[in-house]
This record gives sequence, C-alpha cells and structure tokens, in this order.
Amino acid sequence: MTDAHVPEVGGRFVVVPASYVFLLRDGLAGLEVLLQLRTNTGFMDGHWAAGAAGHVERGETAVEAAHREAAEEIGVSDLVLEFLTTMQRTRGGEPIDERVDFFFAARSWSGEPALQEGKAADLRWCPLDALDTLPGPVVPHERVVLEALRTRTLEPYSTHGFVTG
Repeated sequence: MTDAHVPEVGGRFVVVPASYVFLLRDGLAGLEVLLQLRTNTGFMDGHWAAGAAGHVERGETAVEAAHREAAEEIGVSDLVLEFLTTMQRTRGGEPIDERVDFFFAARSWSGEPALQEGKAADLRWCPLDALDTLPGPVVPHERVVLEALRTRTLEPYSTHGFVTG
C-alpha cells in the first residue's frame, strides 16, 4: 500500500536534498557563525538558520548548490568550502518529509555578506558558544550541527528526527 503523500518516482521513495553554508570567522569571543533570521518562507519562520541554504536543483551537485545559495541569499562568492556532515532527517518519523542535508563551512569568500532576498529579517554574526543568547530559537536540525561543530564532535553522517526502536 502506498501513502498518497509520499513522493515517489518509478515506485521508489524520493528524498529531498539541500545544501547549507555556515560562514565562520574568528571573533573577540571565539569562533563566530553567520546566521539569518528566517521570515516569509513558510518553514521555521522566526528561527535562526544557516547564513545560506536551499534545495539542490536537478542536475546540480550539493557543492554547486552551496555556492549558488550563498550568492543568491547573502551575496558572497568564491567560497572555500569545508564539508561538515551529511544529515538524513525526517520530521518525527513521518515518512512524508524525508531529507538529506549537506552541511558546509567556509572561512574564506569574496564579498561582504548582506541579505539579498526577502526570506530573512536579519543577518547576524553570533558566537558559536552563545547560541542560547539569540533572540529566538535556532532551527533544530541545524542547531545539532552547530553544537557538534562547537564541541568538535562532528561525524561525516548524522541523522535527526528518526524514532528508533
């Protein structure tokens, strides 16, 4: 039996891929990450999120998507990307929303980060050790990656939202 809400192609389940870019810099209080305050997206509005992120388009690699999203969302280019982790995630075990997310960091780029689209209300450099001081929550699965980055416990593969037996 097939759930009508599960996206399928040729009888196979489809997983939605996305790329995330955390710009990093050394600040007075230690390592800082550039975060945007989501708005007008319909998903996690009012939450802080990666400076740039978005779906991988057909025929595009995750790395190409990371570069494109950084240019589109915050106006930076020539990123030197460092792979952080690949996260397979779902929403509370619901099979209607399965994702695979590719997370990258960049400490080098061209241009001054600035909001380019109407999908963010603010852009802010935040000390990685002070995420709890933000005036709002961080998108939960992104916070998992940021905490692992902060504690130097990143693994190449991670999961989020799955119910284990």
